[in-house]
Amino acid sequence: MVTTPWHGDNHMVTETAILVALLGLIDRIPMPTPTNRRGRPKTYSDRLFLKALVIMVVRHLPKVHSLLAVLEEPEMHPLRTLLVERGRYPTRRTFERRLKAMPETLPAQIACLGRHLLVLIDPFQDQGRAAAIDSTALAAHGGVWHKKHREAGVVPHTSIDTEAGWTKSGWHGWVYGWKLHLVTTVAAVWIPLAAQLTAANTGDNTQAPALLEELPAEIRVLLGDVQYNDPELLQLCESQGRLLVTTKRGSYPHTDDGVEVRRIFHQLRSHAIENFNAQFKAIFNCLGQVPTRGLVPTRRFVLGAVLVYQLALLHRFENGDDLRVGLKPYLQAA
Repeated sequence: MVTTPWHGDNHMVTETAILVALLGLIDRIPMPTPTNRRGRPKTYSDRLFLKALVIMVVRHLPKVHSLLAVLEEPEMHPLRTLLVERGRYPTRRTFERRLKAMPETLPAQIACLGRHLLVLIDPFQDQGRAAAIDSTALAAHGGVWHKKHREAGVVPHTSIDTEAGWTKSGWHGWVYGWKLHLVTTVAAVWIPLAAQLTAANTGDNTQAPALLEELPAEIRVLLGDVQYNDPELLQLCESQGRLLVTTKRGSYPHTDDGVEVRRIFHQLRSHAIENFNAQFKAIFNCLGQVPTRGLVPTRRFVLGAVLVYQLALLHRFENGDDLRVGLKPYLQAA
């Protein structure tokens, strides 16, 4: 195993130590309440496959067979041993089956760890208990499936990911790909609290209720853009004891009594979640196309990256390191 030193935040660590430390955290983080399932008991725990997912994300291994091939290399033996339970190592088929099913459980795991981080870090000591909700577009791997071809059922090139969709971003214009739907704290530390990945043509307001159901009770104010200006979302927030504040539809400038307050909240929202989205994409190399094809692999990779971000916050918090600066070189060194 290569152990190239990395100097940062007055610490000298090795890439082996960082990744091993992240995997070690998985043995200690809270897990969501398991759902009732029929059939024989699981031979291997969910934690083992969370560790495998972290290795995939950190080492940029978008496919399961790439992970298994890398783990067979002699220098990867220290990581391979961390995937052994009761003296047994999962078969290739078990890895494929369990990692294929993982995207369904990742939103609950992210929400569970988000609540834990919220209590541990306590980012609301000196400010209101607000969170921001937004989606960010991620370009699909390969070519784009134009509307005329899609309507005709024609796939003109094998590189096209037919499970992706179109969306129009105010910043990037038309994007063929995916949406990462996310809720993060509006505070000095950006903590992901809820996340989901869908095809890009999924409406923000239609995905929002599932995210809201995952939020901890500590969140009293939710900030969103005009896409979340929805009567049903407003009613849902009220039933949860939360205040939903969004930008207003209609031509600018608005002149109603609440415009100045909304402007302040909009600036807070933009500073938190838009900066987080930019940092997240830079850290996990998503500024261009995602490295995966298909909904399941892409959901696993992107939501897995959100989980890795949370684990990085936890590890740096426990070591007294900065929770905003240095995350990219820290994870690049893992």
